[in-house]
Order: sequence, then structure tokens, then C-alpha cells
Amino acid sequence: MEQQDLMGQVAIVTGSGKGLGWAIAERLAKDGANIVIVEIDRQSGEEKAIAIQRMGREALAIQTDVCKWPDVENMVNKTMAKFKQVDILINNTGIMGPYHPVMEYPEDIWDKVIAVHLKGTFLCCKCVLPIMKDQKSGKVVNMGSVAGKEGNANMSPYATAKAGIIGLTKTLGKEMAPFNVRVNCVSPALIDTDMAREMTPEQRALLTSKIPMGRLGKPEEVAAVVKFLVSDESSFVTGQCYDISGGRSVY
Repeated sequence: MEQQDLMGQVAIVTGSGKGLGWAIAERLAKDGANIVIVEIDRQSGEEKAIAIQRMGREALAIQTDVCKWPDVENMVNKTMAKFKQVDILINNTGIMGPYHPVMEYPEDIWDKVIAVHLKGTFLCCKCVLPIMKDQKSGKVVNMGSVAGKEGNANMSPYATAKAGIIGLTKTLGKEMAPFNVRVNCVSPALIDTDMAREMTPEQRALLTSKIPMGRLGKPEEVAAVVKFLVSDESSFVTGQCYDISGGRSVY
């Protein structure tokens, strides 16, 4: 249920041109936030910004490669020029990568998957957190995965990057707590998005079989937990990893 309790806040959502990122951006906008659509696909980003504006919110689309510091710095500078504040950062950008055993994984693709997930999250936090520290307020939610807790065969860079994001989240939760900045992450199992549909049927069936509830998660179910973590209702929660896994991971 939308509560309109984010009215006037500014949320940066990376990878929000589709999938989970868009579901999160849309949910935060419904609850009152103005949205910065951060997307490497310019057309998709601009289309989503228009959709946010049609909801009665302010929106800014910025084409950004989160692996590159100049791009991230430009994105944050443009956000501050328009809005003068950043209240929420959602680090969602990600790619799956191909399926290979570790022994056969191409080094260049390994580097790319790690960079998009882990380095991108690091760079966005590095650039946005000083603003939140000065404001003495802010909420960050990073996108982990149950793969980062349990591992997935033939998905080594993805699982490794997600494990790194969980560790980074716990570290930042401790570093930023004195400044009233909360940093958490969510850890979904397989969610029904384009990324899931791009998997082989065998891989999708294998990952679905690991979920006790017997189905894929819905993007809006992830967005609801993210909304909780950026709301005042979670004001004493930081450095945590919230599973959204249909019972797959329970620790």
C-alpha cells in the first residue's frame, strides 16, 4: 500500500530502465519520491523518466556507466544541480553473465560482471555518501542476492560480486551509522524479470526448484521490502541483509 511518506525526497535508482530497478523506482515514486533514473540505455532511461513525470513526480534520466568514476561523478553532480539533495540511493545495476564453470570462465567477462555489480555499487556509494554525511541523513539499499550467500554453480562472478556487496553493506552500515545514514541490502532469490527470462530453461528450472514457495518472486515484492528499508519504519535498521527468497535462504 502506497503511503506517500517519501514526499519531497530524492531517490537515485541505478539500473532503473527495466526490471527490478524500474519496479523500485515506480514504487518509490508512488510513495512520493522524486526519481533519478540512472541507466546505461539512454532511450530506456528517458522513457522511464517520462513515466515518472506522468505520475506527478519530478524525474531526471542520466545515462551512466556505473563502472566509470567520471560517469558516476557526472550523474551525482547533475542530480545535485537539479534537486540540491540526495535522500535515497538504490544500487541495483547488474548483469548476469554467461554460465561457465570457474575453470572455464573468461577473464574479461569475469572482470565485467564484478565491475558492474561490485565496483559500480562502491563508486556510487563513494560519490553519494559524502552528501548524505553532510546532510546528516540518508538511506542506501544495495542489491545483493541469495547467490551471494549460497553460491550458484556456473555463475561464479555473479555470486562473488553479490557476496562482496553484502560485505560492503555491512561495512558501510558501521561506518555511516554515526552520521544518521543507514545502509542495508536486499538478497532476492530468482525474480520474474527480463534477466530471469534470458536464462536457459534448465537454469531457470534449477533455481526455481530451490525456492520452497515453488515460484519466482515478483518485482513488486522486492520493491516493497526496499521501500520499508528507506522509510522511517526501519529507522533502527542498518548494516543488514534482508532475504526475499521464498524460503530459499533462511539465515
